[in-house]
Amino acid sequence: MNKDLTQEYLDYLKLLSKSYPSIKSAATEVINLRAILNLPKGTEHFLSDIHGAYLPFKHLLNSASGVIMEKINDNFKELTSEQKISLATIIYYPKEKLEDMKKRGVISNIFYHYVISYLVEMIKICGSKYTRSKVRKSMNSEFSYIIEELIQSHEYTLNKEEYYKEIINAIIETNRAKDLVIEMAELIQRLSLDHLHILGDLYDRGHRGYATMEHVVSLPSVDITWGNHDIAYMGAAAGNKACIANVIRTCCRYNNLSTLEDGYGLSLRPLVMFAMETYKDDPCTNFMPDTTENTKDDDKILVAKMHKAITVIMLKLESQLIDKHPNYGLEHLRKIDRINYDNYTIDIKGKTYELLDTNLPTVDPKNPTKLTVEEEHVINKLVTTFKHCDKFQRHIDFFFSHGAMYLTYNSNLLFHGCIPTDENGEFTTFETDNHHFYKGKEFLDYCDRKVRKGYYGKRDDKGKEEAVDFFWYLWCGKSSPLFGKNEITTFERYFLDKTNKELVHESMNPYFKYHENEEYCMKVLKEFGLDSNKSVIINGHVPVKIIKGEKPVKANGKLIIIDGGICKAYQAQTGMAGYTLIYNSWGMRLVAHQPFTTLDEAVKMNKDVIHSVEMLTPVQDRIMVKDTDQGKRINKRVDELLDLLKCYEEGIIQAK
Repeated sequence: MNKDLTQEYLDYLKLLSKSYPSIKSAATEVINLRAILNLPKGTEHFLSDIHGAYLPFKHLLNSASGVIMEKINDNFKELTSEQKISLATIIYYPKEKLEDMKKRGVISNIFYHYVISYLVEMIKICGSKYTRSKVRKSMNSEFSYIIEELIQSHEYTLNKEEYYKEIINAIIETNRAKDLVIEMAELIQRLSLDHLHILGDLYDRGHRGYATMEHVVSLPSVDITWGNHDIAYMGAAAGNKACIANVIRTCCRYNNLSTLEDGYGLSLRPLVMFAMETYKDDPCTNFMPDTTENTKDDDKILVAKMHKAITVIMLKLESQLIDKHPNYGLEHLRKIDRINYDNYTIDIKGKTYELLDTNLPTVDPKNPTKLTVEEEHVINKLVTTFKHCDKFQRHIDFFFSHGAMYLTYNSNLLFHGCIPTDENGEFTTFETDNHHFYKGKEFLDYCDRKVRKGYYGKRDDKGKEEAVDFFWYLWCGKSSPLFGKNEITTFERYFLDKTNKELVHESMNPYFKYHENEEYCMKVLKEFGLDSNKSVIINGHVPVKIIKGEKPVKANGKLIIIDGGICKAYQAQTGMAGYTLIYNSWGMRLVAHQPFTTLDEAVKMNKDVIHSVEMLTPVQDRIMVKDTDQGKRINKRVDELLDLLKCYEEGIIQAK
């Protein structure tokens, strides 16, 4: 046997025998698993910093970041360019494209025969690296029998040619052709993307954070490494008042309150009423939302009042947390209690600035961090609203069940922000409230445990309150692995001159200087127990400014930044619209995208985003399942099944 037959291991094998009760069933599974080990590894896709940009995100998934179009080009040489892009659009948006073609009167029985035959071939191509069982499980049960019959057709089944034609004829005659095409197209999408990694920041800026998350939750194989914007929402779900205020403030700033109100059904009425009353005569000029949408002036003014009201509440709550947790080392973020209320000035970094907005009716100069009775009422109502919203909690629970501070996956290291580092290139040490010290991997593990306790811990658990507070530190703390900056200049942007670049500059953690260095990146990989010669760091968070000559691949290929600006708010900085990193059995390649325009253009004009592809790490020997993390798990299971078979043969466990 592969292990000493301890009582504990024997008990485990007895449990395993319930799933494989006979010699035949155990042996069959060994054969199946060993066959799977010799299949090519599935295709991993890496995306980052989606920021609520639902339609561009969905387009990248539907098109598998250009992989589907690539397969069409490679395999259907007989088609014209126009026919290829039309077929691709049917696969990306089958419902919408068929509806558009129906309106234009170009759908016929011949069309359905034509398109179904090509979709059958695409399913064969996309499913060729998977077991028949996996392909079958990816199908809609309603059409699984029909699709299986169609994709089993081969050249040597010429005697069945009429049989397959008749299947399609029957589908057309019973008016199910449209439904079949839709199912086949969606099956191709699923087979083209085996696993999706999202490297943080699903929320904020874009207007459809709820729809983005709803789509992510529906995906069959996905994981998330948390971003700083995600952690604010996670903290809000746990009841952290400062995080709730930050979430609402950011939604006000980008005029995407629809995520909270329409998507999640969160009532902001207490804030609306308070803001209208408190700031009724205040134009709130510095709090007007940033928006490219057509929004009525009255709506903008209301949002601006809400924006100011929640920002003032937030600044008070943040100062309270700084008082409560001196170990956070965030004294420099105190702002509202450092204002000179005699002349409304503030000293920052040795310079004195005049406030541009001095109407602060809820601030008591003698106790500026104290919430008024009305503000307490508003924030307490919001806490109740966030904590008891089933839709919101369901999405946040998904972050915890499918996410982490970092991931090691197939020997690569994935995280959103940074590994906190000092000016000397050494990992920063963080001191906890209990005077424990963590750095590097241990610190990220500590952060992960801490926020899980904040969310799942019982109300009376020791350390629960401290853990809930910690969400806010991860949002903006100078040693936060998610924030990755030394300071946040929220106050300066609202109350001082936001055009003063020196004043609003947020300096980056030294990690972002050292990550250009190959030796440093190899040290990071070693810290996480990875082979620094083979592994790669995959990073999000900081948009790559192509227009300024920045490159996404750094440190001689040891680090790849994949935030290229999927969300429109970043595209003026980056000059493009995001990256997808694709890791298949032939190696890694980076795909750059141009901006997605509209769904209407994509459907009616067959307009795809332009993809440029850069091969990063080609391999000589194709990577098989046996070379992956999944392969390690399969090999472990094979060893266990072989031990179970030995127990059956020796009568230690009774076979059925």
